[in-house]
Amino acid sequence: MRIGELAARAGTTTRTLRYYESRGLLPARRTGNGYRTYDEDDVRLLEQIRTLQDFGFDLEETRPFVECLRSGHPAGDSCPASLAVYRRKLTELDALIGELSAVRDQVGAQLARAEAATEGGPEPWCELTG
Repeated sequence: MRIGELAARAGTTTRTLRYYESRGLLPARRTGNGYRTYDEDDVRLLEQIRTLQDFGFDLEETRPFVECLRSGHPAGDSCPASLAVYRRKLTELDALIGELSAVRDQVGAQLARAEAATEGGPEPWCELTG
């Protein structure tokens, strides 16, 4: 298939596909007349990239998964390098969850203090509501 068909099937743009090609994530095969050609394996590569990006992986983090697929593995996450990226991403997510949990606790405590300060007193005046 040609680049326009691949873009349509993958739900992306030809510009994105050219960018992936320039980054070495999508193979650049050309016909005798210079047209790019793709096959079903390329559709799978793009599905893998898109799924990982939907999960918050940046484009470079998808490289081990793409390389795993391109080396013939049926799943892009069955290679050691892919597993290492999963581990790093989980560590990163755990840290973010910890940070968000701490912020949530602080906001909750601030809300409790603010509610306690207004309890039993007159309705506080707010500039927004006049």
